[in-house]
Amino acid sequence: MKHLIIFSHPQKDSFNHAILQKATEGLRKGGHEVIVRDLYDMGFDPGKNIFEGADDDVLREQEHLIWADVISFIYPIWWTGLPSMMKGYIERVFSYGFAYKYMDGVQKGLLKGKKAVIINTQGKSLAEYEANGMQDALRLTSDKGIFEYCGFEILYHIFFDSVDRSDEPTRKAWLEKVADMTSKA
Repeated sequence: MKHLIIFSHPQKDSFNHAILQKATEGLRKGGHEVIVRDLYDMGFDPGKNIFEGADDDVLREQEHLIWADVISFIYPIWWTGLPSMMKGYIERVFSYGFAYKYMDGVQKGLLKGKKAVIINTQGKSLAEYEANGMQDALRLTSDKGIFEYCGFEILYHIFFDSVDRSDEPTRKAWLEKVADMTSKA
Protein backbone atom coordinates (compact mmCIF):
# COMPACT_ATOMS: atom_id res chain seq x y z
CA MET A 1 0.00 0.00 0.00
CA LYS A 2 0.98 3.61 -0.43
CA HIS A 3 1.22 5.54 2.83
CA LEU A 4 1.56 9.29 3.17
CA ILE A 5 2.54 10.66 6.57
CA ILE A 6 1.78 14.31 7.33
CA PHE A 7 3.88 15.26 10.34
CA SER A 8 3.86 18.46 12.38
CA HIS A 9 6.18 19.10 15.30
CA PRO A 10 9.04 21.61 15.41
CA GLN A 11 11.40 19.63 17.65
CA LYS A 12 13.46 16.71 16.38
CA ASP A 13 13.84 15.29 19.90
CA SER A 14 10.09 15.23 20.59
CA PHE A 15 8.08 12.11 21.29
CA ASN A 16 6.07 12.99 18.17
CA HIS A 17 9.27 12.56 16.17
CA ALA A 18 9.84 9.15 17.80
CA ILE A 19 6.31 8.20 16.72
CA LEU A 20 7.09 9.34 13.17
CA GLN A 21 10.27 7.25 13.10
CA LYS A 22 8.52 4.14 14.47
CA ALA A 23 5.58 4.47 12.07
CA THR A 24 7.84 5.00 9.05
CA GLU A 25 10.11 2.12 10.05
CA GLY A 26 7.17 -0.22 10.63
CA LEU A 27 5.46 0.60 7.36
CA ARG A 28 8.63 0.19 5.30
CA LYS A 29 9.47 -3.04 7.10
CA GLY A 30 5.99 -4.25 6.12
CA GLY A 31 6.78 -3.60 2.46
CA HIS A 32 4.69 -0.45 2.10
CA GLU A 33 5.68 2.59 0.05
CA VAL A 34 6.01 5.60 2.37
CA ILE A 35 6.28 9.32 1.74
CA VAL A 36 6.81 11.60 4.76
CA ARG A 37 5.86 15.26 4.62
CA ASP A 38 7.46 16.94 7.64
CA LEU A 39 5.80 20.35 7.53
CA TYR A 40 8.54 22.09 9.50
CA ASP A 41 11.40 20.48 7.57
CA MET A 42 9.90 21.45 4.25
CA GLY A 43 9.18 25.01 5.38
CA PHE A 44 5.48 24.79 4.65
CA ASP A 45 3.82 28.20 4.94
CA PRO A 46 0.53 27.68 6.82
CA GLY A 47 -0.45 31.33 6.63
CA LYS A 48 -0.61 31.98 2.90
CA ASN A 49 -3.90 33.39 1.68
CA ILE A 50 -6.12 30.43 0.82
CA PHE A 51 -8.33 32.54 -1.45
CA GLU A 52 -5.61 33.37 -3.98
CA GLY A 53 -5.70 29.97 -5.67
CA ALA A 54 -3.45 26.95 -5.39
CA ASP A 55 0.29 27.59 -5.34
CA ASP A 56 2.84 25.04 -6.51
CA ASP A 57 3.39 23.86 -2.92
CA VAL A 58 -0.32 23.13 -2.51
CA LEU A 59 -0.54 21.34 -5.84
CA ARG A 60 2.46 19.19 -4.86
CA GLU A 61 0.78 18.24 -1.57
CA GLN A 62 -2.46 17.44 -3.36
CA GLU A 63 -0.54 15.13 -5.70
CA HIS A 64 0.81 13.29 -2.66
CA LEU A 65 -2.73 12.90 -1.30
CA ILE A 66 -3.95 11.57 -4.66
CA TRP A 67 -1.07 9.06 -4.68
CA ALA A 68 -1.72 7.69 -1.18
CA ASP A 69 -4.07 4.93 -0.08
CA VAL A 70 -3.61 5.72 3.62
CA ILE A 71 -2.70 9.10 5.11
CA SER A 72 -1.38 9.29 8.65
CA PHE A 73 -1.49 12.57 10.54
CA ILE A 74 0.92 12.85 13.45
CA TYR A 75 0.75 16.00 15.57
CA PRO A 76 0.40 17.21 19.15
CA ILE A 77 -2.77 18.68 20.62
CA TRP A 78 -2.03 22.31 21.44
CA TRP A 79 -4.68 24.60 22.94
CA THR A 80 -7.17 21.73 22.58
CA GLY A 81 -6.76 21.49 18.83
CA LEU A 82 -4.49 21.20 15.85
CA PRO A 83 -1.23 23.16 15.89
CA SER A 84 -1.29 26.13 13.50
CA MET A 85 1.09 24.39 11.09
CA MET A 86 -1.27 21.41 10.66
CA LYS A 87 -4.36 23.63 10.61
CA GLY A 88 -2.79 25.80 7.91
CA TYR A 89 -1.85 22.72 5.90
CA ILE A 90 -5.43 21.47 6.00
CA GLU A 91 -6.87 24.90 5.17
CA ARG A 92 -4.60 25.33 2.17
CA VAL A 93 -4.34 21.76 0.82
CA PHE A 94 -7.83 20.40 1.56
CA SER A 95 -9.34 23.07 -0.65
CA TYR A 96 -12.81 23.37 -2.11
CA GLY A 97 -13.01 21.38 -5.33
CA PHE A 98 -10.15 19.11 -4.27
CA ALA A 99 -11.14 17.69 -0.86
CA TYR A 100 -14.84 18.59 -0.81
CA LYS A 101 -17.54 20.42 -2.72
CA TYR A 102 -21.24 21.17 -2.57
CA MET A 103 -23.66 19.65 -5.04
CA ASP A 104 -27.20 20.97 -4.92
CA GLY A 105 -26.49 22.33 -1.45
CA VAL A 106 -25.19 19.00 -0.13
CA GLN A 107 -21.57 18.63 0.96
CA LYS A 108 -19.61 15.84 -0.73
CA GLY A 109 -16.21 14.54 0.41
CA LEU A 110 -13.96 14.13 -2.61
CA LEU A 111 -11.27 12.05 -0.90
CA LYS A 112 -13.58 9.06 -0.56
CA GLY A 113 -11.70 5.78 -0.70
CA LYS A 114 -8.76 7.22 1.27
CA LYS A 115 -8.10 5.96 4.77
CA ALA A 116 -6.76 8.03 7.66
CA VAL A 117 -4.76 7.32 10.78
CA ILE A 118 -4.55 10.11 13.35
CA ILE A 119 -1.98 10.01 16.13
CA ASN A 120 -1.99 12.77 18.72
CA THR A 121 0.03 13.55 21.80
CA GLN A 122 -1.27 15.73 24.59
CA GLY A 123 -0.10 17.06 27.93
CA LYS A 124 -3.37 16.54 29.76
CA SER A 125 -4.43 13.15 30.98
CA LEU A 126 -7.09 11.15 29.21
CA ALA A 127 -9.15 11.22 32.42
CA GLU A 128 -9.08 15.05 32.48
CA TYR A 129 -10.14 15.29 28.84
CA GLU A 130 -12.88 12.68 29.21
CA ALA A 131 -14.26 14.32 32.37
CA ASN A 132 -14.87 17.63 30.65
CA GLY A 133 -15.92 16.19 27.27
CA MET A 134 -12.81 17.42 25.49
CA GLN A 135 -11.88 13.95 24.18
CA ASP A 136 -15.22 13.68 22.40
CA ALA A 137 -14.87 17.25 21.14
CA LEU A 138 -11.43 16.51 19.69
CA ARG A 139 -12.78 13.48 17.84
CA LEU A 140 -15.80 15.44 16.63
CA THR A 141 -13.83 18.42 15.33
CA SER A 142 -11.02 16.49 13.64
CA ASP A 143 -12.49 13.10 12.74
CA LYS A 144 -15.94 14.26 11.70
CA GLY A 145 -15.38 17.96 11.03
CA ILE A 146 -12.26 17.59 8.89
CA PHE A 147 -11.34 14.08 7.80
CA GLU A 148 -14.70 12.35 7.37
CA TYR A 149 -16.09 15.59 5.94
CA CYS A 150 -13.54 15.22 3.13
CA GLY A 151 -14.41 11.54 2.62
CA PHE A 152 -11.72 9.75 4.64
CA GLU A 153 -12.45 6.51 6.44
CA ILE A 154 -10.82 6.77 9.89
CA LEU A 155 -8.87 3.59 10.66
CA TYR A 156 -7.45 4.72 13.99
CA HIS A 157 -7.37 7.83 16.14
CA ILE A 158 -4.96 7.36 18.99
CA PHE A 159 -4.22 9.81 21.79
CA PHE A 160 -1.08 9.47 23.88
CA ASP A 161 -1.80 11.46 27.02
CA SER A 162 0.29 13.06 29.77
CA VAL A 163 3.28 12.71 27.46
CA ASP A 164 5.38 15.25 29.34
CA ARG A 165 4.96 13.19 32.53
CA SER A 166 5.32 9.74 30.98
CA ASP A 167 8.20 7.43 31.81
CA GLU A 168 10.45 5.48 29.45
CA PRO A 169 8.62 2.12 29.77
CA THR A 170 5.30 3.82 28.98
CA ARG A 171 6.76 5.52 25.92
CA LYS A 172 8.27 2.25 24.72
CA ALA A 173 4.86 0.57 25.07
CA TRP A 174 3.24 3.40 23.11
CA LEU A 175 5.81 3.07 20.34
CA GLU A 176 5.13 -0.66 20.18
CA LYS A 177 1.44 0.19 19.80
CA VAL A 178 2.37 2.43 16.85
CA ALA A 179 4.46 -0.38 15.34
CA ASP A 180 1.59 -2.84 15.76
CA MET A 181 -0.93 -0.38 14.34
CA THR A 182 1.19 0.44 11.29
CA SER A 183 1.69 -3.23 10.55
CA LYS A 184 -2.12 -3.52 10.23
CA ALA A 185 -2.79 -0.28 8.33
